[in-house]
Amino acid sequence: MAAEIARHKTAIIRNGLSRPLQRTMADGLLNADQTLLDYGCGRGKDVRLLSDAGISCSGWDPVHAPEGQLQDADVVNLGYVVNVIEDPRERRETLIKAWAHAKRTLVVSARLTDEAPAATASQRYADGIVTRLGTFQKFFEQQELRAWIEQALETACVAAAPGIFYVFRDAAERAAFQASRFRRSTAQPRLRAGERLLAEHRELFEHLASFICQRGRLPALEELPSARALEEAVGSLKKAFRILQQSSDPHAWEQAQESRTEDLLVFVALSRFDGRPKFSDLPLDMQLDVKAFFGTYTEACRRADDLLFSLGHPDRINEACASSPLGKILPTALYAHVSAVPKLPLLLRLYEGCARGYVGEVPGTTLVKLVRDEPRITYLSYPTFDRDPHPPLAASYAVHLQTFRTKQRAYTDFRNPPVLHRKETFLATDHPHWQKYARLTKAEEAKGLLEDTAKIGTRDGWLLNLQEHGLSLRGHRLVKRYR
Repeated sequence: MAAEIARHKTAIIRNGLSRPLQRTMADGLLNADQTLLDYGCGRGKDVRLLSDAGISCSGWDPVHAPEGQLQDADVVNLGYVVNVIEDPRERRETLIKAWAHAKRTLVVSARLTDEAPAATASQRYADGIVTRLGTFQKFFEQQELRAWIEQALETACVAAAPGIFYVFRDAAERAAFQASRFRRSTAQPRLRAGERLLAEHRELFEHLASFICQRGRLPALEELPSARALEEAVGSLKKAFRILQQSSDPHAWEQAQESRTEDLLVFVALSRFDGRPKFSDLPLDMQLDVKAFFGTYTEACRRADDLLFSLGHPDRINEACASSPLGKILPTALYAHVSAVPKLPLLLRLYEGCARGYVGEVPGTTLVKLVRDEPRITYLSYPTFDRDPHPPLAASYAVHLQTFRTKQRAYTDFRNPPVLHRKETFLATDHPHWQKYARLTKAEEAKGLLEDTAKIGTRDGWLLNLQEHGLSLRGHRLVKRYR
């Protein structure tokens, strides 16, 4: 049977960049400063597109590009290769060979069980299937793929997205990437120009303010190029910070420290599942953060573990959802827009972070559903959320945090999909469209359109409701329907 496997037929023709490399670029791991080797490049579309974008890259494929150069690169992409190799030993050797060429990061992707075709469209072979085209496919569970990579390479990996993992050569780079996922940006307060020293050295003060907003602490001299010049002008960085506090809202600086402390707690807590790094493996800036906010790494780990322990009590998750100042609360779950998740209470950020640490970033996520009565997070996709006043659900991706089973469901073929109402309730009030959505909700409430919640939950029911009230929507405005 092995001789009949047609591996060359698995190389598909695509119009755009492959999903793993889209994710890698979005995560900032691949740009013009890095080199790329596409190991198993197929027909070479990714190599051509990235070369056109100014990235130095090469590709190799045993069938379509055997003459390609197998040279070491900062990033090596092993994109949907291991799942088409029917021999488990060769599959493992391929992974190891690709890793040997990665100077910084290996990107490994494979198809997941949710993508498996119906049994009638294939036949079982070895640990996978043979398709009607005669190609082999091994479908992985998310945790199975992670465990296989880590066992073969003897190195921890990080989930980038469902079916996509990063393996970092350097432990500090791995820690920095994981921490970046849970780091929020804090708006810099406006500085008043009343202070003489501030007026004379405003640019230096702006640099300091920007650093403190991002890190929540004063910089070490080597972290801020302008720090020495500011010290010479003012006397010390502590004095410069006092001037900043006197020249702006002091609460903003406290908020920056609180946000950064929470971000670091989330990272330290979730890193326990992947093998918590040693303090010496953390990047220098994170080591300084730990000392500034917790005193010692031991104390940071203790507080993070206390938070993890809280997740084991369903009543605490339920209480956190019920009391959250953000999101739409329903009897069984709290729903929040993806932009509002970083602003949720700390325990709920950690709750969602457990799912994200397992599957990575779920493409197309609009809302996150935090279930109150069982450990489950669901990522919901509403592609038309920004332009449609009542957008239909397109897809969902559920992650159970006890069984670690995932369930993907598409709604695009549903004749009558579920739709959203009261869009502003999913957002933080500082979202640029919050007021527009809130005005629409107020108008719909005034006309009695939102009273029958069972009826309006689907597109057909909502449209019928509008028709019965003699109304229609023009963008996010309610208007009278003319016959």
